[in-house]
Amino acid sequence: MRSVTSDTVTQTFVDLMAPDTSPRLRFVLERLAAHLHDFARETELTHEEWRTGIELLTKAAKITTPERNEFVLFSDVLGLSSLVDMIHSPQDATNSSVLGPFHITGAPDLPVGGDLKGDNDGDTVLVEGFVKNRAGEPIEGAALEIWQTADNGLYSNQDAAQPDYNLRARQVTGPDGRYAFTTIRPAPYTVPDDGPVGTLLHATGRHPWRPSHLHFIVEAAGYRTLVTEVFPDDDAYLDADAVFGVREDLIMQYQMRTDASTIAPDIAARDRMSNPYYVVDFDFILAEAPE
Repeated sequence: MRSVTSDTVTQTFVDLMAPDTSPRLRFVLERLAAHLHDFARETELTHEEWRTGIELLTKAAKITTPERNEFVLFSDVLGLSSLVDMIHSPQDATNSSVLGPFHITGAPDLPVGGDLKGDNDGDTVLVEGFVKNRAGEPIEGAALEIWQTADNGLYSNQDAAQPDYNLRARQVTGPDGRYAFTTIRPAPYTVPDDGPVGTLLHATGRHPWRPSHLHFIVEAAGYRTLVTEVFPDDDAYLDADAVFGVREDLIMQYQMRTDASTIAPDIAARDRMSNPYYVVDFDFILAEAPE
């Protein structure tokens, strides 16, 4: 070890791993160390720059909570989260997109056609569609987890004025693969920029805005779990998403309607729709799970 140099430190790190180290872990750590060390050599990283990076990570650890994960946010604004999504999104299926730092588990069940809007301000939006496989067949028993911001651009776990699990639900499809619920149109919002991620954004002249979107996790036995978001085609930040989450196949339209008589009878809020109301029609295509 006393003879280690800037040229040999990477291989020395690799050689320290025990022979029974998991092959995948060995490969990932070897490549991680190689890229980190090459980065330091290429940029001639200074002690001050190294300390600044460590301080940002330390601050991220201090403010990370179950409701806000600053490390996930770093991954998002650096494009890493979206890159992992894009690498592993199978062809002919709905693209995945970022989970985001405000997902929480335990959302209440909502029947197909149920109302998620409740007492929230905003025009009513009917969101419906089908969960299908790549052959176009409906998937029965697919579970959709749904969450979004209120019209003030905040999620329920950011805003003490909102009830717990506001605008969050879990819905299971029937034999026809259909899902449906009424809600409000979420607002564009800024990712939290009052912490170390904000320091990075401000230092590089980047804005923290995201286009409005609906979050979904779609799970079904025998299929890959899909984590994704759906974005409106008229949002001002569609081509400037701070976390690189937009994909062409995840863009939908809010279609304005004034006649509620055509709404399916299982829509719980049918008799109290706003005028106008809006309809989103979006299907999810799941890829088969690897064997």
